[in-house]
Amino acid sequence: MGSIYLIRHGQASFGADDYDVLSPLGFRQSEALGKHLAQLGLRFDRCLSGDLQRQQHTARTTLEHIRQHGLPTPQLEIDKAFNEFDADAVIRALLPDLLQSEPQALEVMRNARDNRAEFQRLFALLIGRWVSNEYDQPGLERWSDFVERVESGLQRLLDQADKRHSIAVFTSGGTITALLQRLTGVSADKAFELNWQIINTSLSRLKFRGSEVVLASFNSQVHLELLKAPELITYR
Repeated sequence: MGSIYLIRHGQASFGADDYDVLSPLGFRQSEALGKHLAQLGLRFDRCLSGDLQRQQHTARTTLEHIRQHGLPTPQLEIDKAFNEFDADAVIRALLPDLLQSEPQALEVMRNARDNRAEFQRLFALLIGRWVSNEYDQPGLERWSDFVERVESGLQRLLDQADKRHSIAVFTSGGTITALLQRLTGVSADKAFELNWQIINTSLSRLKFRGSEVVLASFNSQVHLELLKAPELITYR
């Protein structure tokens, strides 16, 4: 059977003007992942990422540290199908209605860095509304359309893959969640309960034979745990 490793990007710049930039900690996480994969002797036949900066920087940093340990790596390919959904667009579209029951939400969202726990609570409420497909807004990508986009990327990989290929996909938590929902059959809200647990630079492994795909492992973070540095375990 072949394997597809879904790798979440390193820690991004939460609360900064540009979230789509790895933090210094995000680069450390990516370096740790590259060294660990090299120690395992894992050789990838293909490596892909979405076109977001945090995804590409995680991929390039990881692959560089694999090469530094003497293993060859394929050229990074870009496929927008593996981009994260636009969380900012979801917030902008659905926040006005939420303010009726959560009047403090706008202030929390504007100062997310100083209100992390409350931000997460409100963000989860907004995501719950989004995945229900009951709060459609013009121009906002629906959850069902997002899942279809991600699935199309996976299908392209399967169509082009040799039965023993080992493929790395550097992506985001929402993308992994979309695939988890389709592969396991759980509801979207249950899938997002798993989403909140996905660690930065964690690995989830899919095994495939032809068009048959199964989830083999989820959210592995051993490359960070072995360093015994708790600050490397991050969720955003």
